[in-house]
Amino acid sequence: MNLPELAAFLRSRRDRIRPADVGLPAGPRRRVPGLRREEVAQLAGLSADYYTELERGRGAQPSAQTLAALARALRLGGDQRDHLFHLADRPLPASAQGVSARIVQPALLGLLDRLATTPAQVITDLHETLVQNESAAALLGRAPRPRGPATGFAYRWFTDPSARAIYPPEDHPHHSRVFVADLHAVAARRSRDTEVAGMTAALRRRSPEFAALWDTHEVGLRRADHKRIVHPTLGVIELDCHSLFSEDGRQRLLWFTAPPGTEGAAQLELLGVIGTQDMAATEGTSRTEGGIHEGGIHEGGIHEGGIHEGDIREGGIHTG
Repeated sequence: MNLPELAAFLRSRRDRIRPADVGLPAGPRRRVPGLRREEVAQLAGLSADYYTELERGRGAQPSAQTLAALARALRLGGDQRDHLFHLADRPLPASAQGVSARIVQPALLGLLDRLATTPAQVITDLHETLVQNESAAALLGRAPRPRGPATGFAYRWFTDPSARAIYPPEDHPHHSRVFVADLHAVAARRSRDTEVAGMTAALRRRSPEFAALWDTHEVGLRRADHKRIVHPTLGVIELDCHSLFSEDGRQRLLWFTAPPGTEGAAQLELLGVIGTQDMAATEGTSRTEGGIHEGGIHEGGIHEGGIHEGDIREGGIHTG
């Protein structure tokens, strides 16, 4: 724990908050531009003496609950809250990680908007799809709701046999190895993360294949891959899958292409024509990574003209 840096950070945040920002009167005799120490302590539900010790770089390591209370009292944003936990050498609470990881990052969303005719989607590092464009929906199908790690494609790959229908059977061993190596890399980066630990423990219990592959200790993020995707109308489509990672590694933009002049490129062009018509024709059926919901596009999904606001705020849709 870095007590001097923690103390300096707390002081700097306290100095930047005006009393009116937190519903306190300014008062005529205030000698500091920001909040007083005792006011921060009151807002966080701490004793004034304990908070004063923290700002002086003394005392014991604050608990995760104390840090969360201070983050609320000091009106810290997501990055600032994460920095506070880092300075105190505490892991981020699972709830804080889950919420931030499931809000689509603006940079990735902006790129997704520019790939309207290319199948593309944003997923988390645990392979939950947050949002996808219409081309990706036509290629991959739509995912079930509600959200959560158990609905992610990596988890369902090892627990739901129907999830594997998207790839030819002879390709399944390759995808299993790649999924496990990718999750190993994520688990190493997110050490002490309860969400990752819980997911991998559940997979080890439920899937002998996953457990055996996990014990090989192969590690490697899935940055690019050549895939053969089984489409219900067009058959097997051979595509290259590319990945662009967010700065924190918690989200990825995936997009699918085929070299010009190949059968895969021709199939992608045809998919752009029949995609939504094909989904409407198969209304009420199930396929690939979650199936198609009633009405073809379910409430909160992709709407004409772009991405519906609800997709981002509620954690998005679809999987891949």
